[in-house]
Amino acid sequence: MTSMPSLPSFPSSVRIVEVGPRDGLQNEKNVVPTAERIALINGLRQAGLRHIEVGSFVSPKWVPQMADTPQVLAALPPMADGRYAVLVPNERGMDAAEACPNIGEIAIFAAASESFSHKNINCSIAESLERFAPVVARAQANGWAVRGYVSCVMGCPYEGDVPVQRVAEVAAALYRMGCYEISLGDTVGVGTPRLAKSMIEAVAAEVPVTALAAHFHDTYGQALANLLAVLELGVAVIDSSVAGLGGCPYAAGAAGNVATEDVVYMLHGMGIETGLDLMALAVVGQRISSVVGRSTGSKVARAVLARGA
Repeated sequence: MTSMPSLPSFPSSVRIVEVGPRDGLQNEKNVVPTAERIALINGLRQAGLRHIEVGSFVSPKWVPQMADTPQVLAALPPMADGRYAVLVPNERGMDAAEACPNIGEIAIFAAASESFSHKNINCSIAESLERFAPVVARAQANGWAVRGYVSCVMGCPYEGDVPVQRVAEVAAALYRMGCYEISLGDTVGVGTPRLAKSMIEAVAAEVPVTALAAHFHDTYGQALANLLAVLELGVAVIDSSVAGLGGCPYAAGAAGNVATEDVVYMLHGMGIETGLDLMALAVVGQRISSVVGRSTGSKVARAVLARGA
């Protein structure tokens, strides 16, 4: 008698890192009023999110959508059972962050592509890692957690394919530097499930899988399939953006971040806990979508709002 293949094992719970207020809104062409950004973050908290990326300290010349991050942080209520995170690109950004309340975590970012690193932050991968070392030291002295991002883990808009071993090397460098978690970003959204698995397997040989997060964009409609693939390998942290906020700057007119509502619906349907209220997320996403002047990018949100359940 032929034995049946064993079913894949998935985590019992997944932590969602909500990146809409930063990674989402910074890629929307309209600058969202400060009051609406604050309302968005408070709505996300009420929906159950406890890890929210709320802004960044990048030069407002380059990212005007994030210029009011200090005002947003000052207006937020403390979150004792979670944390607000901000992106900090350099020591000047750290100077600004240290003047603000409510920060529990900073994020730093490197790329797995030399071309992307030069285009995005005007330096090599090695130089970017050098630049981040004093930022990490200062964050740790402040008692802040440090999270590392790796961009272009499944493809680069300038180089095309990116070797998975290079992704592993950059992730390992960030982990050794003191990042408690490494978020692996499919920046262009070109990945497919087999590549997603091989990339995670390569990185997990250098960094514990428990310290890895998946940040998969949905440019080609592959994000949920890719997330399902890496959940099988033990990844239990997912970055997502309510209403699918944020386009893909490297593919005109294409979707960017995977929608939090779509991720939560899939996980709940698999019996995986998130601690999030799907209907509340859909309502929050609908409001911010109207603010930026478009329909929600979440298919799940459209469905649950249409039936009112």
